[in-house]
Amino acid sequence: MHPCRRPCLFASALLIGALAGCGADVAGTAATVAATEAAQASQAQAQKAKIVEGFKQAQDAGVARAASAAD
Repeated sequence: MHPCRRPCLFASALLIGALAGCGADVAGTAATVAATEAAQASQAQAQKAKIVEGFKQAQDAGVARAASAAD
């Protein structure tokens, strides 16, 4: 092996190792973001269900008042 190639191979190995580490960090961050977004979506759906239920109750109360006023 030519003596000038050894440092180049070492530098290449370091670069590949560093990039592999970055890839793992990016993958870990992406997984964390995905989990956070899934939790937020679940919370938003629960909040939406509460709001819809509140609207239904208000509508039912309004219908009941209208029916009572018609009597």
